[in-house]
Amino acid sequence: MNIYVGLSGGVDSSVAAALLQHQGHDVTGVYMKNWTEDLPGMKCPWQDDLRDARAVAATLNIPFKVFDFEAEYRSQVVDYMIAEYQAGRTPNPDVMCNQEIKFKLFLDAALADGAEAIATGHYAHIDAGQLLRAEDDNKDQTYFLYRITSEALQKTVMPIGDYTKPEVRKLAADFGLPTATKKDSQGICFVGPVGMKAFLKQYVAADPGPIMLHGQRIGTHEGTVFYTIGQRQGLGVGGGKPYYVIGKDMAANTVFVTDDSADLDLQTDQIQLRDMHWIGDAPDSSITLKARFRHRGELVECQLKEDLLVLAHTVSAIAAGQSAVIYKDAVCLGGGIISASVAHAVR
Repeated sequence: MNIYVGLSGGVDSSVAAALLQHQGHDVTGVYMKNWTEDLPGMKCPWQDDLRDARAVAATLNIPFKVFDFEAEYRSQVVDYMIAEYQAGRTPNPDVMCNQEIKFKLFLDAALADGAEAIATGHYAHIDAGQLLRAEDDNKDQTYFLYRITSEALQKTVMPIGDYTKPEVRKLAADFGLPTATKKDSQGICFVGPVGMKAFLKQYVAADPGPIMLHGQRIGTHEGTVFYTIGQRQGLGVGGGKPYYVIGKDMAANTVFVTDDSADLDLQTDQIQLRDMHWIGDAPDSSITLKARFRHRGELVECQLKEDLLVLAHTVSAIAAGQSAVIYKDAVCLGGGIISASVAHAVR
């Protein structure tokens, strides 16, 4: 089969390409040029990643191409992310990148260029048109993949879903890949080792304002846009005790915190969803499911009542704009975006 592999310059996609070649497929490596902009004091690592991707292709002696999606990435991922933060929500750019770029633009471009399928270095399984959790639950990436379509799954291969991260590293060394010891990327997916606040400061105008605890001002924030529900670090409030963000008033430019990790304003057992997406049929409301609210987060038993998730127990620090991903056993069914209206039903 003629398979175009998205080579990011990292070890996971490198091993995916090597495994497919070893299995006898005709493999072409493709680097997706999504973001090249340097920010003040922040150098985008795209040239290093491109160099490493090209080196992997040369090592495997496979064709190599560059697909330029920078304009689409800016409009469909980065602009979306910035707008969500400005609205007071906490989006996940990786989810949108997979939905709009990797499994739409890249898939369509690859097929138009002669590929029969695409492959990525994601930790997940594809079986009979279903998306399943990876062997390595600590690395499982189905949380970021839940908005993929069933049609895209039919044309996609994820070769490393059977392996743990240490096994992938060993395979990379066995194949002699130049990325075998390359560290995993940190920070924002498209910029490199940069924190979200540092990135947003380049694009979002924000004014300082009060941090409020029980009606009393206890500090000053840098802008409500930079804070998310449940956040503990980076508040800049002294006193020797931890504080947690429990709410934001964007219009009043105010951040509300608590000093009690068990505060009811951090807890909920019902979550309203929007922009639902199902890989197959929507699940029946009578069956017990499991949901995950952050990458590597706990799988919580739940039932879905239309667009309302009713949880078996309370969970903490649920932020609007993030995703709730829903599973039946090992199968990722889909999910939705957490709405701003989170019901604190524990009250």
